[in-house]
Amino acid sequence: MKRCPECRRDYVDDTLLYCLEDGVALVQGSVSIDEPQTAILHQTAPPVEAPTRAQIHMTEVLASGTTEVPTKNFDKRWLMAAIAAAVIVAGGLFGYRYIGYSANRQIESIAVMPFVNDSGNADVEYLSDGMTETLISSLSKVPNLSVKARSSVFRYKGKNVDARTVGSELGVQAVLNGRVVQRGDQISVTLELADVSNENVIWSEKYERRSSDLVTLQSEIARDVSTKLKSRLSRVEEAKVTRISTSNPEAYELYLKGRYQWSKRTPESLKKAVEFYDQAINRDQDYALAHSGLAETYVLFPNYSVALPLDSMPKAKAAALRAIELDDSLAEAHTALGTYYSLFAWNQPAAEKEFRRAIELNPNYASAHQQFGIECLTAIGRFDEAVAESRRAAELDPASPIIAADLGNVLFRARRFDEALAQLNRALDLDPNFWVTRWYLGQVYQAKGQYAEAVGEHQKALAANDNPWVKAQLIRSLVKAGKRDEAVNLLAELQSDASRRVVSSASLALAYDAMGEKDKAFALLDKEITERNSRPPVFAFNPLWDDFREDPRFTDLIKRVEASKID
Repeated sequence: MKRCPECRRDYVDDTLLYCLEDGVALVQGSVSIDEPQTAILHQTAPPVEAPTRAQIHMTEVLASGTTEVPTKNFDKRWLMAAIAAAVIVAGGLFGYRYIGYSANRQIESIAVMPFVNDSGNADVEYLSDGMTETLISSLSKVPNLSVKARSSVFRYKGKNVDARTVGSELGVQAVLNGRVVQRGDQISVTLELADVSNENVIWSEKYERRSSDLVTLQSEIARDVSTKLKSRLSRVEEAKVTRISTSNPEAYELYLKGRYQWSKRTPESLKKAVEFYDQAINRDQDYALAHSGLAETYVLFPNYSVALPLDSMPKAKAAALRAIELDDSLAEAHTALGTYYSLFAWNQPAAEKEFRRAIELNPNYASAHQQFGIECLTAIGRFDEAVAESRRAAELDPASPIIAADLGNVLFRARRFDEALAQLNRALDLDPNFWVTRWYLGQVYQAKGQYAEAVGEHQKALAANDNPWVKAQLIRSLVKAGKRDEAVNLLAELQSDASRRVVSSASLALAYDAMGEKDKAFALLDKEITERNSRPPVFAFNPLWDDFREDPRFTDLIKRVEASKID
């Protein structure tokens, strides 16, 4: 039985929601023992017939589609109650569709924004950056979740940007913001997960821990965030996401410092990264991530003129193999090993195996696709595949200047010069001052015979970074543009550079060839092969070496490279 709390009328029809007299919502139950009995004695209307007739009559009216409601035997207050009920039901459906759905749906794409260092101490910036990067790496192991790469999100560091803007620019459904405070031995982390469609907060949490609990805190955060994304993880998948690579908090902190320096990508920062990784390994010999970080750093040494390949690349291989021995699931270690095989061992089948293993382990790892395309596939002339891998890297990391530039360089190596030009101009939109993009643009203009434009782009690249390769190619562009005197002066600078830092023999060969000194150029290319530098694998296809192709000595060099494959 139901009754109206206003007029005290009882109804035996439990399907009724509202009183037929005054439209007040009915409540379940009969008369309370504290109420006067006159409430029952004065009950008047038949309890069943009237409401039943009214319900039937209203149903017929609504079903007929007419807007004119008869008034005979019909209480207008009942009509108002029915309309109110309809509004409430509709509102509930709307709320579920646009609010409840948003709260309960599974999120399939996310950007983990750079955590803000609120400690008031720039020396612990490595902690906020490192926790961000570690969480990105952990979440990338969640099946069917697209996690934007570090380079895409870190361009927002220090900027006040709303969730909706990030969602639009990166194509994600949610963003995770974090703030880190370290005070002595205490660490406080505040997280906020927001839906980019409406900027509503889906979830927020604050963690208070001791510094000695940093490792377990990172694992706990990864588990909590993946859960709030509505991801249904198997036990195996959850273990991957929350896996702790070391139980030593000092080793983990040193690893974060190494990662912080590695990300700066300067000769000095790369050297510091090696120091921190070595210290982390000294505290935990079985720390797979530290060995992997060491491998990723050593493979960069030759490109940043830190050391010769013969000095650094064997160390990269040893570190990568040790990391894989400890944890075969590290996509980063397999990528580093693939880069070693491509650039130093000139063993592309072995490189392809490692790159494919990395992609199998983490399909969202943009660097694996990037390196597979530009370093391995272009070296063996599989350009369609190389372009596809490079485009995939750009999809995964759309805001990365180096990935965008490398896609342009892959198109250049495929001799798709107009496409390369268009792609490199798009890359400039990401960062107009990025020297690598300007360098690659100069190459394309040179290949198209637009030497004045090539000079301009190479000069801009050199102004941003005093790189020996850029200087060598500027010399070449100057000669082709008829500015030989400027080229002579720049060659003297390059020769001086070679006496005080690592300068690739192949870069010098390009410069000497442009000046007409063919014998010296070929002697330097021969030295490049002996030193096992990174350029010989692409001799066979790269347009950069077209000026050498008519000389039979160049054909012999290519044969030497093919016969020099090592494990």
